[in-house]
Amino acid sequence: DIISTVEFNYSGDLLATGDKGGRVVIFQREQENKSRPHSRGEYNVYSTFQSHEPEFDYLKSLEIEEKINKIRWLPQQNAAHFLLSTNDKTIKLWKISERDKRAEGYNLKDEDGRLRDPFRITALRVPILKPMDLMVEASPRRIFANAHTYHINSISVNSDHETYLSADDLRINLWHLEITDRSFNIVDIKPVNMEELTEVITAAEFHPLQCNVFVYSSSKGTIRLCDMRSSALCDRHSKFFEEPEDPSSRSFFSEIISSISDVKFSHSGRYMMTRDYLSVKVWDLNMESRPVETHQVHEYLRSKLCSLYENDCIFDKFEGCWNGSDSAIMTGSYNNFFRMFDRSTRRDVTLEASRENSKPRASLKPRKVCTGGKRKKDEISVDSLDFNKKILHTAWHPAENIIAVAATNNLYIFQDKVN
Repeated sequence: DIISTVEFNYSGDLLATGDKGGRVVIFQREQENKSRPHSRGEYNVYSTFQSHEPEFDYLKSLEIEEKINKIRWLPQQNAAHFLLSTNDKTIKLWKISERDKRAEGYNLKDEDGRLRDPFRITALRVPILKPMDLMVEASPRRIFANAHTYHINSISVNSDHETYLSADDLRINLWHLEITDRSFNIVDIKPVNMEELTEVITAAEFHPLQCNVFVYSSSKGTIRLCDMRSSALCDRHSKFFEEPEDPSSRSFFSEIISSISDVKFSHSGRYMMTRDYLSVKVWDLNMESRPVETHQVHEYLRSKLCSLYENDCIFDKFEGCWNGSDSAIMTGSYNNFFRMFDRSTRRDVTLEASRENSKPRASLKPRKVCTGGKRKKDEISVDSLDFNKKILHTAWHPAENIIAVAATNNLYIFQDKVN
């Protein structure tokens, strides 16, 4: 049941989560109710379906796990909703639709579905639609398979709403949503000799407004912006974003902690955010030399990198997200902590998502981590942080201050305090 991805749809009324068991659970926001004025922010289960099953690649003798790596919603065009979900190898397009009427009075079959004897049919009946209990159906409309040799880490829907990209460790493919049997390879960083491999692709995303622009990040801490108008194969980037390393802070772990685990454009398309192990950086697309903002997420862990390396936590892939107006950023940390950064005031806060302190309608109290010296009463010491409780996936409502935080197998939804 461990949640592996969280995503609001374009309106924010639906929230999808994917888990390690290959299931997708969709939550729907409650409409405002006069008798329950606070229910507007509540999300209840709308639909649950099995998106992916475990498979076995007989040619490579590899098990393909069913874990959902990413979910991306498509903009709503009609009454139905569409989303893309992917595991390591296969991307599926799902249609989620509602049925609240059923047809009755068929000519060729009885009410229980059995075919009638044609000789007993003496009159022509016109079937009628009768109301029934609401049913939410999820059906797979397209399956995009066999295009990735390596594990898919990202999918991103283009602003033209017709195409999308999928990225694995070494390649990025461009798909059309209507065509499943072919995709175009737009980035390929695989060297001829695999022993010369120095970096892998860690995340990729389309620009929210310009359909020809996308970025991808690498394990070396660099981001490349590509323009599909310049050439069919975008191996040669248009822009290259990299922060020069401070030689004085170089250590054995420098390369590992500089690897970018997530990249996200702001809604305006002017900025992008990158998340590495210890920090979140905001880049202006017009300035490649260095980020315009650097926010430390958990700098107090720098002294603990050795033990984090030994328990493999140093390889955790934290994601980040923007709020609807691009004025704030959120990302996760350990001990079920998550961090929020206000870009204009440069203030930040640490909050905790846990059952003990998350009673409905109760305010979250800011948490502080004591890094040394005397610990104050409400502070928590670095040594008592639980590294098994980690928040890797978060999502922010596109228009309101409602956030979704996935803490292992629990989903927490918080909203601005309503007076």
